[in-house]
Amino acid sequence: MAWRYMFFDRLANSLPVSTPCPARFYSKSAPSYLVKVGIPEFLNGIGKGVESHAAKLETEIGDFHQLLVTRTLKLKKLGIPCKHRKLILKYTHKYRLGLWRPRTEPVKA
Repeated sequence: MAWRYMFFDRLANSLPVSTPCPARFYSKSAPSYLVKVGIPEFLNGIGKGVESHAAKLETEIGDFHQLLVTRTLKLKKLGIPCKHRKLILKYTHKYRLGLWRPRTEPVKA
């Protein structure tokens, strides 16, 4: 039992103290978003007809951060169809995690 402590202690002392970590490489650099995101910009970024509810959400919810924590039942009470509710909730979740942001300029078709 004592030989284990001696062996592992000697092994631990022989290792270098600062081992260099390999550099991390990412496939994409994070673009800088200078445009402040509001409800209309967010819904335009989603697209697929969701932007038609921008005025309704602006008046009822008001703040973009309030939209990020809104539940599906509140969106249902506002009269937003199921397909659009799913899209709004999907993209708000992605936005909160930092996985998605609306584009600053519209996509050219």
